[in-house]
Order: sequence, then C-alpha cells, then structure tokens
Amino acid sequence: MSYDETERLRWADGAEAYARTFGPFCAGAADDLLDAAGVGEGTVMLDVGTGTGTVAALATGRGARVTAVDAEPSMVAATAARLPEADVRQAILPGLPFPDATFDAVVANFVVNHVGDPAATVAALRNAARPGGRVAVTIWPHPAPIAQSLWTMVYRHAGVEVSGLIGVDPAKNFPRTVEGAVDLLTAAGLEGVTCERIEWIHETTPEAWWGGAAAGLNATGTVLRRQTPAVREHIRASFDAVAAEFRTEDGLLRLPTAALVAQGRREVETGATLTLK
Repeated sequence: MSYDETERLRWADGAEAYARTFGPFCAGAADDLLDAAGVGEGTVMLDVGTGTGTVAALATGRGARVTAVDAEPSMVAATAARLPEADVRQAILPGLPFPDATFDAVVANFVVNHVGDPAATVAALRNAARPGGRVAVTIWPHPAPIAQSLWTMVYRHAGVEVSGLIGVDPAKNFPRTVEGAVDLLTAAGLEGVTCERIEWIHETTPEAWWGGAAAGLNATGTVLRRQTPAVREHIRASFDAVAAEFRTEDGLLRLPTAALVAQGRREVETGATLTLK
C-alpha cells in the first residue's frame, strides 16, 4: 500500500470526528494562509484539501468565489452542505479536475504534509493558478512543536513502540523548514516565493485532543487503533499524565504550536496582460 493510500484510509468517513478535533487546530493558520494568497473581494479561489470547509468558508466571508476539493467523500459532503454557494468536488492529488490557469489564488491548508509526492502536488497547485496568480500553502514544521509532538510524548510515556507506519519516500520528501518550503515552491516554478513561521497557542479540551486519535484519524490514530483495549486504557492514562502539564485551571489544554506559511506567484507569460487583484 502506498503512502497516499494509507493517508486516505486514515481520514475515511472522518469528517464528523475531524470537525470536532483536528479541524479547529488546523483553522489556526487559515487567515494567514488567505492573506498570503491575497484572497479578497472577487478573488476566484481554489481550496485544495478543504476538509470540512474552514478555509473555504473564511474565503467566502471575504467575498471570494470559491471552489473546493478534497479526496475524502465525507469531507466533500460536509463542505458542500456548509457552503451551498461553493463548487465542491472530489479530487485526489496531484490530479485536479480543472483546466490549466483557472484560478486567481490556489491555497492548501496543511495538505502538503499528507501527500506522497509534495513536489508534484505543488506543481499541480501552480498549474491551476492563472499567470500572476498566487499559490499559498501551510505546512507543519519540523522539529514539531508541542501540539504536534504531544502524542509522541504520550506513546513514549506509555512505553508503546510507534513502528510500521509508511512514510514519504525520502527521495520525494523535503525539509519541513522555512528554507525547505521556499525551495519546494520555487522548484515548482513559482516566483517571488516567501515563507514565514507563525506561532500560536491552540486551546482545546482533553477529550477533543484525545478524540482525534480515538477516532482513528491521522498517524496517531493508526497507532492507537492497533492496540488492545487494555493497552488503549494504559495509553489514556499516559495521555492524562502528559497533558496535565498543559492544563489550565478550567481544565482546557493550552498547546504551543507553529506553522510554515509559504506563497509564490505563477510566472506571467511573455506578452500576457496581467490584472492584479
């Protein structure tokens, strides 16, 4: 089984659980992503890997004309129900069901982290943009901040070995750093590429942060799903012990996190007339 097939299995029928758990977490960088892409009134925008439509909804609120795609049918259904005015379709990267040079802006919120061929994915985003149009992506960085590494600490505390997970082919991977993101977008043919690291505190409940893995989502959920009920109980005790350091007096978790926000423009073809939005 390929990395991409494994990823799709991890999110299968996961829209409802995602909306309760990882959705609010991924929303933390959504406005920065739209700013990087220059999305505003009248922008014709493609949201790739829309999930349950958070970025698409924010873009619609800015007055953009939004098309959104996701590989997971439950996500497509959730976004279509949330945004009946948007064109929402299923698409499996790096394939996109649109003619070349269709959109003013193309965005992908934490999608590049979940594909087996990041370069081919960014090239597809670039191809979907019009000459002079912007492509913007968010990427989880490495080394991982607390929010992303909490589950690693939990499994280590529980003495559970995390193994057997299919990773991206090293020949197709890239450094999850500012420099690595710039190189990735530049190699895809984008111009004027920039990247910044943003940081924030994600506030959530212990049940929400446990719930994503308990629902089998992402790699953390894959590991948890493999365990026996007794071991899962043991892991839950470790989760509570590790998470206690980040709990507030009212019982919430405050988890430091960060993201890379990278953007570039598709080159303007020689002789083309460009109207900037």
